[in-house]
Amino acid sequence: MMKHELVATDILSLEAYERIRDEKRRAVREIKANRRVAVGPYATFYFENYDTMWLQVQEMLRIEKGGAAQLADELEAYNPMVPKGNELTATVMFEIENPDRRRQLLAQLGGIERMMELRCGGEAVKGEIERDLEYATPDGKVSSVLFLHFRFAAGQAAKFFAAGTEIAIAITHPEYNHIAIMPAAVKAELAKDLG
Repeated sequence: MMKHELVATDILSLEAYERIRDEKRRAVREIKANRRVAVGPYATFYFENYDTMWLQVQEMLRIEKGGAAQLADELEAYNPMVPKGNELTATVMFEIENPDRRRQLLAQLGGIERMMELRCGGEAVKGEIERDLEYATPDGKVSSVLFLHFRFAAGQAAKFFAAGTEIAIAITHPEYNHIAIMPAAVKAELAKDLG
């Protein structure tokens, strides 16, 4: 059964984590391989789950060594991105190596965080931004990292993940209008999040 929340007892001590770190990172890398979809030349959707967020918390604790005080903050920060059973969550990254090109493109993409959706037949599940995070500067430049929730209405998940159903991920911003078909392996992996 898929877990929908990280709790303090799920998190290993630094010493215990170091002993299994390489193995866990390898396992999560394998999971992530079927949780990623590129949309257009620069945007990549990284669909999160309990395992990806568990690793993120463990790595943050390892890097910052803040102990119990830090753990509470990390759980608060990353728990919202663990799918709760009726949703998919995604970290969307605009990956542009050239800093000048990145700055130029992001300056043109204000509001893009509200123009992303999953499509299936005639239905769409709109992306919703994580909490009340601000993704754009006052001059309209969008962040290169966005956190989204795709919440399914009753019955939608079954339709989206039925065998043979094609799912598209769409970004409809006038300056970045792209669609990608979700590979079958990704669809199968993400269906596990909706239990």
